[in-house]
Order: sequence, then C-alpha cells, then structure tokens
Amino acid sequence: MNSRILGVCLLLAVFPLTEGMSIPGMGVEPRCRCSGTESKRIGRLIESVELFPPNPHCKETEIIATLKNTGQEICLDTTAPWVKKVIEKIMASRSP
Repeated sequence: MNSRILGVCLLLAVFPLTEGMSIPGMGVEPRCRCSGTESKRIGRLIESVELFPPNPHCKETEIIATLKNTGQEICLDTTAPWVKKVIEKIMASRSP
C-alpha cells in the first residue's frame, strides 16, 4: 500500500514538470510559439525567417524572424502589410 502511495505521489510531482515540453523526437510543440508579435518594419534587421503553418497545437500561422545583430528570435504580426509581402516571397521560393 505504501509503495502505491509513493508511486502516485512521485507521478504527481513529475507531471507538472512535463507540461509545456515538446514531445521528444517528434519536433512538436504543445502550444503556440508566439505570445506577442512585432508589426513595425524591421526588414533590414532580419537575418532569416521561419514560417509555421497552423497545426493541432496552434491555430495561428506563426512567423519567427531571427535578427542579424543579436540572433534574437521575434514573432512577426501576420496581418502587417510588410509581413504579408515576406510571406508571399517565402511561398514563392518554396513552390517549384
């Protein structure tokens, strides 16, 4: 009986630590990557851009830019006109 109680307590102690972690080996995030977005023009500061389409864990399209000078990653506002142009360029470069 004591070992069952200890096992349950251990399980309950470890469970909160796993919340928010990615699923190992699958590259899947259990929630959206972006909590806020940048809408002002920063095109000259961008080194690279990644586009993440909606998925079961996040219903929004997310665009994450890496800045040249700091390497910092920031989320771009997908409704900003200049960001829409970036999306179009990415999509055009991906199509055959």
